[in-house]
Amino acid sequence: MKMSMGPVGRHLLGLAVAGLTWAAGGAAFAAELGQPAPWEWTLQQSASPVMDNIVWFHNFLFVLITLITLFVLALLVVVVVKFNAKANPVPSRTTHNTLIEVAWTLVPVLILVGISVPSFRLLFLELDVPKADITIKATGKQWYWSYAYPDNGKFEFDSLMAQDKQPRLLGVDNEMVVPVNKVVRVQVTGADVIHAFALPAFGVKIDAIPGRLNETWFKATKTGMFYGQCSELCGKDHAFMPIAIRVVEDQEFASWVETAKKKYASGGTGTFASAAGPTQ
Repeated sequence: MKMSMGPVGRHLLGLAVAGLTWAAGGAAFAAELGQPAPWEWTLQQSASPVMDNIVWFHNFLFVLITLITLFVLALLVVVVVKFNAKANPVPSRTTHNTLIEVAWTLVPVLILVGISVPSFRLLFLELDVPKADITIKATGKQWYWSYAYPDNGKFEFDSLMAQDKQPRLLGVDNEMVVPVNKVVRVQVTGADVIHAFALPAFGVKIDAIPGRLNETWFKATKTGMFYGQCSELCGKDHAFMPIAIRVVEDQEFASWVETAKKKYASGGTGTFASAAGPTQ
């Protein structure tokens, strides 16, 4: 007996194949580290303790919101089925229920308290900069970034988007280079207008404001290239102001520092904080 597949069957099979292809493609794209991927629907792969916590908090909220939505949907279904005009020709005239009123006041409060505890813990983790192994000053300019290394010879260099580098609109001529598994304190300011220093894989996003020195930190746990962008509307070339950070092993970083001291030698006398903190 020869079996044939109707239009509906073929349509469902096509959807299933497309879904599996999309899922496989999404998994392949998700393997990209430190940069956005086509059809990406999750957060970028984490490469720092802060981003690990952000991902956990995001997933926690997603599960909680899903459960609340399903609960409210179940209540609506019960109301529609059990309390319609056909099932209740004589409607109830009940106006108060003390237990329910206490419950719908108390339960949301408890939910918000449950959300606030990990939320405040994450905020403190982001804002409380631990003892730094290295300090880098990032200055936002129209429309590129300048990086200074006060702990490694006080050299400074500009980082501009490179037209001939991949990934498109994210590659730069001079990357910020940092050692892996080290606490990097980033001092951020703006030279002209407000910019924003943002690295999704590190969970970093902070404003670069002229006349103000903001501070953030990250600890890269993986080597490789990581990309971000200015995230504050800063003018006509805002979209062409990428951030590129290359994370390397300690020996490679030390070698790069020696090369950078000669390559970016400057007579500037800028004042920077160091990893050891301000001197008296």
